[in-house]
Amino acid sequence: MRGLAFCLPLRTVRTLWHTRMQARQQQHPLYATDRKIADRLLAASTPAQADLVDLARLLNRYEGFRGAPDIHQDLAHCLRSWSLTRAELNAATRVAWEQGYRPTTQEDAEVGSGADVNAA
Repeated sequence: MRGLAFCLPLRTVRTLWHTRMQARQQQHPLYATDRKIADRLLAASTPAQADLVDLARLLNRYEGFRGAPDIHQDLAHCLRSWSLTRAELNAATRVAWEQGYRPTTQEDAEVGSGADVNAA
């Protein structure tokens, strides 16, 4: 390919390079789930504790990961739009965990002996 670069038009060389770079990118196994979380974070104008924890978690997960450039960009956008640095985000989430924050899911609310009983 190196020898061909001098014979091919610049547009073709760029296309070949872009194709090779895409082939080198990895596909994260949690991409679909993380994409939904990133979309939720983008929609939050004022982050809740859960949003801060999710942003920190995803930043850690995708740090150094070759792939998912859209998620990388969206997470960086969340930091900028919430006027936070990475250090401030980590400090805020550390405080949240120390104060007893624990993530909840809708599934947690629907599990248990009273989950199928309607309130009287």
